[in-house]
Amino acid sequence: MSENTTAGATTRRQLLARSGALGVSIAFAGNLTELFAGTAAAQSLGHTGYGPLVPDPKGLLDLPKGFRYQVLSREGDQLRSGEGPVPSNHDGMAALAGRNGRVHLVRNHENRNTAKLPVPTVAGLTYDPAGKGGCTALTLDSRGRVLSERVAVAGTAVNCAGGPTPWGTWLTCEETEDKAGTNGYTKDHGFIFEVDPANPHRSGAVPLTAMGRFQHEAIAVDPRNGIVYETEDAFQKPFGLFYRFLPDRPLGGLGSLRAGGRLQAMRVPGVPDLSSIQETGASFGKIEWVDVPDPLAAQTPIRLQDFGPKGITHAQKLEGCYWGGRYVYFVSSFARSAEGSAADHYGQIWRYDPSARRLTLVVVFGPDTDIQLPGESPDNICLAPSGGLMVCEDGNGAQHVYGVTRRGEVYEMARNAQAITSAATAAGATAEEPEWGEFAGVAFSPDGQTMYVNCYAPGTTFAVTGPWRR
Repeated sequence: MSENTTAGATTRRQLLARSGALGVSIAFAGNLTELFAGTAAAQSLGHTGYGPLVPDPKGLLDLPKGFRYQVLSREGDQLRSGEGPVPSNHDGMAALAGRNGRVHLVRNHENRNTAKLPVPTVAGLTYDPAGKGGCTALTLDSRGRVLSERVAVAGTAVNCAGGPTPWGTWLTCEETEDKAGTNGYTKDHGFIFEVDPANPHRSGAVPLTAMGRFQHEAIAVDPRNGIVYETEDAFQKPFGLFYRFLPDRPLGGLGSLRAGGRLQAMRVPGVPDLSSIQETGASFGKIEWVDVPDPLAAQTPIRLQDFGPKGITHAQKLEGCYWGGRYVYFVSSFARSAEGSAADHYGQIWRYDPSARRLTLVVVFGPDTDIQLPGESPDNICLAPSGGLMVCEDGNGAQHVYGVTRRGEVYEMARNAQAITSAATAAGATAEEPEWGEFAGVAFSPDGQTMYVNCYAPGTTFAVTGPWRR
C-alpha cells in the first residue's frame, strides 16, 4: 500500500533507496505451494502466463492478447449516487458475493488530510467531518455492469487495507494514530470500521474501539470461531505488533463486533523481533498471547506499552493478512537494520496455526532466491484462479501486476499505461522518467472470472476479463 504522505515525509521508495535496495529484484523464496493449501486454487497446476502485453491504444492498461478491461470508476468523475466526485487514492478492495449473481466491490481511499478529493460526507455515514478518507462501494450485476456507486463510510483517515468477514461485510482499517486536535481532526483516529457494501446505512460509521487504536493495516477472521487477527503497519521504530481480537459475540454477524472483546498481542518466546529469523521453515511453538494494557492507547501507543518483563514481539512493516485453510498468514514487507530492525530482509510471509499455537516462516522475499520478479517492491497479493499469486508492484517507472505460478514462474499480467502528471512536469520541468501510479486492491470475483484491481493514482478501478483458466 502506498506510503506517500505529506511533503517531507518518508516514502517506501525513499526507504528502499537509502537502504541500497532500489533497483534490486525482489523475489519469492520458500515453498510457494504452502500458500495455496486448502484453497480451491490448489487444485490447479498453474501455467507460464498468457503471453506478452499488448499496448493499449487508449493509454490506460496493457494486457495480454485475449484479455480486455472495463473502467468501472475513476477519481474526479461523479459518483452514481450524486453524493460528490469519486475520491482519490484507491487502495485496498474486496469483491463480495451479492444476491442474483451480483458482486459488491468495497474500495478504500487512503486519504490523508491533504487529499485532493476527499470521500464526500454523508449523513449517517460520517465519523469525523474533518477526515478525508473512507470507503466507496460499487454494485455490479451478473454481467459486470455497474448498477450503483456510493459512499460506504466517510470521515475516517488513511484507509489502507482491511479484510472481509465471514458474514459478507468489510472491515476497513485506518493506518494512522492521529488524535483529536492533530491535523485538524475532531476525533481520535486509528480504528477499524465495519462496512456493509450492500447497504452502508446498516453499518454506519462506528469505530470498533475494543479492537484497538493503532496503525492498522489488514485483518483476517478465523471462520471457525470468529477470532480476528490484525496487523500493525509501523515502519519506523518502535515497530508494530501482530494482534488477535477475541470478540464477546463471535460470528454474530453485522454489528456484533461492537459488543467488545479482548485485544491481545503475540509474543514469540525468545524472539523480540521477527526480522532476526532468516531461514524458511523456521518454526516456533507455544506462542503466547498477552492482553493489551490499554487498547485505546489513551496516553501511550500500544507497541510502547508495558507487556511485562518478557516484553513483546515486534516486526517492521506488517501488512497483508489473510485466512487460508486452517491457518492465518501475515506479511512483513521489509526490514532494514539501518531503521532499527534486528536484521535485513525484503519480505516475509508467516503462518500461524491457532490449534497448535505454532508460528512458521513459510516464504522469504529476497534478491538471491529461485523465483525472481523483474520489477521491484511487491505489495498487495491475492490468490488467482490459475492456482498462483497476483502481485501488485509499488516501485519506480511503469507499474505492473505480476503473476507467479505455483511452479515459480513469473509473468506480466498487466501494466499501468497512464502516467501521473507531477507538480514539476505540470510546471514545465522535464522528468528523468515518467511516473505511474502503483497497483493496489487486486481481487477476483467469487466465480473467478474477473480480476478487479485499482490504480492508486490517478485513482482508477478496472475489471479485467479473459481466458483465466486457459
